Amino acid sequence: MANRLMILLFVVSFSQLLFAQKDEDPVLFSIENTPVHLSEFKYIYTKTNGDKADFSKASLKEYLDLYTNFKLKVRKAKDMRLDTIVSLQQELAGYRRQLADSYLIDREVTEKLVQEAYERTKQDVDLSHIMIRFPENPTPADTLIAWNKTMEAKSKIGNGESFEDVAVAYSNDESVAKNRGRIGYVTALFPNGFYALETAAYEIPTGKVHGPVRTSAGYHLLKIHDRRPARGEIEVAHILVRNDKFPNMIKVREHIDSVYNQLKAGADFEQLARSYSDDKITSNKGGYIGFFGINRYEKAFEDAAFSLKNDGDYTSPIQTSIGWHIIKRISLKRDEPFPIVKSRLQTQVKQDARFELARTKMIERIKKEGNFTENRTTLNNFIATLMADTTESFLTYKWKAPENSSKEVLFTFGGDMKVTEGDFADYLERASRMRQQMARQGVASVATELYDAFVDENALKFEERQLETKYPEFKSLMREYEEGVLLFEVTKMEVWDKASQDTVGLQQFFENNKSKYQWDERAVVSQYTLVDNAKDKINEVREFAAKNPVEKVLEKFNTGPEIILTVQERKYEKGRNELLDRMTWKVGELSIVEISKRDKSLNFLKIEELLPASAKSLQEARGYIVADYQDFLEKKWLEDLMKTYKVKVNEKVFNSLVRKG
Repeated sequence: MANRLMILLFVVSFSQLLFAQKDEDPVLFSIENTPVHLSEFKYIYTKTNGDKADFSKASLKEYLDLYTNFKLKVRKAKDMRLDTIVSLQQELAGYRRQLADSYLIDREVTEKLVQEAYERTKQDVDLSHIMIRFPENPTPADTLIAWNKTMEAKSKIGNGESFEDVAVAYSNDESVAKNRGRIGYVTALFPNGFYALETAAYEIPTGKVHGPVRTSAGYHLLKIHDRRPARGEIEVAHILVRNDKFPNMIKVREHIDSVYNQLKAGADFEQLARSYSDDKITSNKGGYIGFFGINRYEKAFEDAAFSLKNDGDYTSPIQTSIGWHIIKRISLKRDEPFPIVKSRLQTQVKQDARFELARTKMIERIKKEGNFTENRTTLNNFIATLMADTTESFLTYKWKAPENSSKEVLFTFGGDMKVTEGDFADYLERASRMRQQMARQGVASVATELYDAFVDENALKFEERQLETKYPEFKSLMREYEEGVLLFEVTKMEVWDKASQDTVGLQQFFENNKSKYQWDERAVVSQYTLVDNAKDKINEVREFAAKNPVEKVLEKFNTGPEIILTVQERKYEKGRNELLDRMTWKVGELSIVEISKRDKSLNFLKIEELLPASAKSLQEARGYIVADYQDFLEKKWLEDLMKTYKVKVNEKVFNSLVRKG
């Protein structure tokens, strides 16, 4: 009785779950009981229409009709078993490989890093640091020495010494004597190799000493003084009067004040910059400097520029170490929307060491979630056989994988993905260039490093197999690829090939629609072209051409070794040639002379004959007729599909999509 009750409760619960799922994603329409869910239609409607996806009833109805027709054709393709054709399956597999390779990295690594970078660029961070440098390729001993020295510096701060004094005593930063460790405001992205320091700068509390933080340069102790909304980038021009322009500072100030007074009186900033600015690089450009962000120029200059509230505003004279400036704001870039900066940030992120760090972290996640297990004994035995070869051929291009491929399992993912020693040997053979490049490291080191790379490669392959399950969007993309391939193939068979190969049907279609394919009134013209170095003869050529046939004109002017005049016969319909349409349509009329932008030749037209409106032959109109015949066949094909397959639309579900009438 208890068991029956449990089963009944399970059935009820499962039924409720099914109904809940149906309610969450109901069927919008079906073709012969093959459902198309609301989520699929909404996804493809939004993706296809972009900004024009207004969810109006008219727009949704139009797209529903298009998508229904699309699905009918795909259903026909599947009934024709086109999805079983090996070449199409291989084509789809190729698309999947390309998509999966980029999709996983972009989604798991690039997108997260770009979004993180974007959020960080919204803030400037005021920081101090102490850097204990180590060599470019440090040994463990090097890093230990640097670590101990960093911890010693941190201990002194903890015992009451000021950060500034410890920075001067310990830091290897070249600027420390001047700034006592105080970098000032900085913003993301930090230089390549400093991602860990950037992360700490944006995440640790203000006022506390944090570290050691390791970067490519060494170990750092970090102290955050403040965070503020990012200043962004400002576009400016300036007028500079240098300190050495006059014998004393009073004269310098008097001169910049006189320029400032002219500016206030209405003088043009650019003209004043050209006349008075001592910045020889920018003065001839009206003082234009361009865009700059924080920490590019002296603090006084930066603060004054960013204090300007509106485009066109200018500062009163401000002093820096080189002289006095008047700064004009041209524009300000701040809080730019993500879509605008996304592309630039993607490029920066992919070129930064953070990208590889995030990729490594992703692979570690895959290995953990995929229950990665490895047989180190098998790996060690295999490496031992490589080391036993005294010729060390493994480090040369000559090495080949053993012919009898070993089936010993090296590692597994998810229990069902088994990778063998033989698979690894094949990988090593393919990695010939890498083996040779790393040869100095020795056999064991090269084999171990390549093994790690081989594991990473297979981790990505394992994860790519899960993409449809983990990411509904990827599943939708693959459905689009599959249905797109099937649509192309079935349309080619049912429409395009028939239109081009069915000569009887094409002729019959032409006979039934002859009235559509008509020539308008046409002119037969001679197009005269005279080379640039004979342009002084153009009037003579035109006068002679007006009264004589082409043959005589060419005979008269092409008398030397060089051909200076050529003529081509053309036919143009009315309204199809701008030069001809400006002429009076009359036999013998000449057009004006036009000079070719390409080779400077002189060109004019002469009307030789006028042809009345007439019917086109099949050959003359073939391109248009084939296109129209394709449309005809497609419409007829769709009518047949509608008769063959039952289409049922759930109007209630459709109406739930409508946001405006």
